[in-house]
Amino acid sequence: MVTTTLQSFGSVDIALNNAASIGPLKPLADVAVEDWQATINATLTSAFLGSRGQIPAILTRGGGTIVFTSSFVGTSVGLPGTAVYASAKAGLMGLVKGITADYAERGITANALLPGGVDTPMGGDEHQKAWAAGLHAMKRIAQPAEIANAALFLARPMSSFVAGSALFVDGGFAAVK
Repeated sequence: MVTTTLQSFGSVDIALNNAASIGPLKPLADVAVEDWQATINATLTSAFLGSRGQIPAILTRGGGTIVFTSSFVGTSVGLPGTAVYASAKAGLMGLVKGITADYAERGITANALLPGGVDTPMGGDEHQKAWAAGLHAMKRIAQPAEIANAALFLARPMSSFVAGSALFVDGGFAAVK
């Protein structure tokens, strides 16, 4: 993807690492090692591999932004049956902080979005989405464009001094949990 971006646009200015798997929804003791590894690979290892490729291209340009999609699950709360997902999402915050420590002085800002429930297929069926809406202070889940707007904020000059941070885009969930 980095090579294609460089060929098409000449530089990598902004990267959004958004891959994830919710993994098995069961208590940790019931999770197979293979399911653990698949979820960690889809969510955390993919972000590592993406950023490992993006960083040299961004440094060549003289700086830029990397945004990761984490979650309020694992960073501010645990939910039953989500230990694997929560572990992977919390790991993204370690990656964000490590990239910041290594590269902020060289012009790379790395941050994470922490969305709450979002109206996507990953958000589950209508019953699950209604349950998630009830957790949020706004009593609704986000539309995908609302999360995209937060990512755009982190990718724009107006957030130039935001580095190594977690931006809650969770309809107030973290405020009222």
